[in-house]
Order: sequence, then structure tokens, then C-alpha cells
Amino acid sequence: MSENKSSPDSRSRIARRVFPDGVDPDPRFTLANERTFLSWIRTALAFIGGGIAVEAFTSEIFGTGLRATLSIVLMVIGFILAAGAAVRWHRIESAMRRKTSLPLPLIIPIVSLASALGAGLLVLVFAGLL
Repeated sequence: MSENKSSPDSRSRIARRVFPDGVDPDPRFTLANERTFLSWIRTALAFIGGGIAVEAFTSEIFGTGLRATLSIVLMVIGFILAAGAAVRWHRIESAMRRKTSLPLPLIIPIVSLASALGAGLLVLVFAGLL
């Protein structure tokens, strides 16, 4: 069954289900939102890769418990960032479709805090305090 392009809503069924209200924003804004989403995904993959690298390559530097903990923390942060990126993408796309104010980027404090804690932990480890 073909869709009628002259119908009021010629979007796919999935698009209508994910974004039931509002109008399509300028494609440039949607594409910018997608690029931002992909940037957050790259950051999440970097955290996950860092966690894997810590576990695989730092057995001479860290003890088993600290290495496993640091590795798990980095990977969990990566998973949280990936999920947060998807939620952020959807919230922004919905706001653009409804022509409302964009939501605050709550994912940024998470990245900042995680990076600061990770850097502080590494300083403590290399200073011999952990």
C-alpha cells in the first residue's frame, strides 16, 4: 500500500509514532542535532574504549581491584553517555518540532564531573596515594 504524498502527514509510521506532534523543522537543524548526537556517541565510545584499554594494558600500573574498578567506571560512564545522547537528541528534536525552548543539556555536567573525577583519580594513583 503506497502512501499518499498529498496527505497532511506523509511521514512514515515510525516517524509519526516517535514524533506525534509538531511540524518538521528546517532540515539543517535536524541534521545539526544528528551531528551533535554522533559527537556524544563518539565521546561515549572513547570512555568505553578507555575502560577496555585500562583493563587490557595497565596490569603493571594498577592493582587488580583498582584496575577493574576504574575500567568498569569508565565503561559505565560511556553507557550513560550513549543513553543520554539518545534522550538528548529526542528531546531537542521534539522541542524543535513544537517550536518551544530547547531543553538544558544535562549531559554536559555528567561529562565534566566524570572527566574531573577520572583525572583526579589518576593524579592520586600516579602520586602513590592510592
